[in-house]
Amino acid sequence: MLVNSNVENLPPHVLRLVYKEVSALAADPPEGIKIYPSEEDITELHTAIEGPEGTPFAGGIFRMRLVLGKDFPAVPPKGYFLTKIFHPNVGHKGEICVNVLKRDWKAELGLRHILLTIKCLLIHPNPESALNEEAGRLLLEDYAEYESRARLLTEIHAMGGPGGTSGAPQDPNDGPQPKKHAGDPTKRAGPSAAAVPAALGNGANGASTTTSNSSSSTNNVAGKKKADKKRALRRL
Repeated sequence: MLVNSNVENLPPHVLRLVYKEVSALAADPPEGIKIYPSEEDITELHTAIEGPEGTPFAGGIFRMRLVLGKDFPAVPPKGYFLTKIFHPNVGHKGEICVNVLKRDWKAELGLRHILLTIKCLLIHPNPESALNEEAGRLLLEDYAEYESRARLLTEIHAMGGPGGTSGAPQDPNDGPQPKKHAGDPTKRAGPSAAAVPAALGNGANGASTTTSNSSSSTNNVAGKKKADKKRALRRL
């Protein structure tokens, strides 16, 4: 059992409801959202949200988690972005400010509704309840600068490839794999499959050629020494 787990604090009937909903989400997630349930702690749900098109977050994958407290569902879960993001309603520690996680919460809304609301928040930020005051101010006063800052952080923290890290939890069989860097000798491609058998097949000829070249080189050196010796004798 994890130290911060609330599993033992929730009534059995609530745990059953949570397990049922999380299983349904994993089997049929909302569009653009992936679910990563934890077998160890059902009260902490990890997700990955695709940045919506037409926003500075497009092309990014933003990891997020929902934490269900001991009073859930009477009290809403807490939401945190794990991927760094420049957004008015996301604090510097990743905490999310959205009404559905506060005064608008109702037990019957469920986790799916929360995830969809947070994704919509990436499309329609609310500067009036800003946790990141700078992002909120730029959104109202200088959208071009806000968009530029948000896009930069998306490229750095939420995109895969050189200079960025993929926001989604990495699985060997899930999503694009990291590219090989030409400058890294440990990641350079080896000989092709066709080249290896050819090299093995020519092993005997290669050895013969090497021996022949070595013998020829030795004879040339000996001949050169004899010629030099004769020229020296003539000078005497």
